[in-house]
Amino acid sequence: MKAYGLVLGLTALAGLLAAMPVRAEDAPTPPATESCEVPDNLLASESALPKVEEAVKNGRPLDILVIGSRSSTINPTVNSSEASAYPARLQVALKEKLPSIAVNVAVEIQAKKTAEEIASSLTKFMEGKKPTLVVWQTGTVDAVRSIDPEDFRAAVDDGVVALQEAGADVILMNPQYSPRTETMISVPPYLDNMRVVAQQHDIPLFDRFAVMRHWAESGEFDLFSTFHGNELAKRVHNCLGRALSKFVMEAAHLNPAQQN
Repeated sequence: MKAYGLVLGLTALAGLLAAMPVRAEDAPTPPATESCEVPDNLLASESALPKVEEAVKNGRPLDILVIGSRSSTINPTVNSSEASAYPARLQVALKEKLPSIAVNVAVEIQAKKTAEEIASSLTKFMEGKKPTLVVWQTGTVDAVRSIDPEDFRAAVDDGVVALQEAGADVILMNPQYSPRTETMISVPPYLDNMRVVAQQHDIPLFDRFAVMRHWAESGEFDLFSTFHGNELAKRVHNCLGRALSKFVMEAAHLNPAQQN
């Protein structure tokens, strides 16, 4: 079926397999260093992360929960691969920037679920965890299934409300960019609606789609080739984790120099 083929094409981009909830761990050895250049405007946000800022400035642990799909992982069957996925790389990068703060990143994988299906479970995910920050990665499954964009927007809106009521700062993360599938599915309506929800709730939106498109167009990564292995996935995830760490620091108005 066409939708099944699209899902395979999207997951193949990062060499992803089915996943269960995991705990992000430090990588034993850093992935290959990339320049990972990202224009400042793609990592800037007019919205803030006040709970993250308060926790760090008061020396409390920074607990982060990433709620995402298979593109939050690389290969959960191999321990070292999970340490190379972007949530773990985010943890490593934030620990480097905030050496005096305990940074913990947990991952909740919700494979093949729409925003509406995930939104209904968000309160349960928050029970017992009480994260300072939730990064909600969504939009890909809805785009592949051609969910009505307005229904998608309403689901994301409900999810953000649930997360905020549970006491967390929220970052929305949109779908990954894939030049191989952009002519097969219509992603812009979902990107636009995520931006609308972020603006309405005054929360940051990490534009993963634009960041990865920039890397593809600048030649940083060849995302069009069909020959994607774990090594490329690790490099992309490492760059995403580093970019997201900078985004968090900027939105929380934190200066790494003040933490040393």
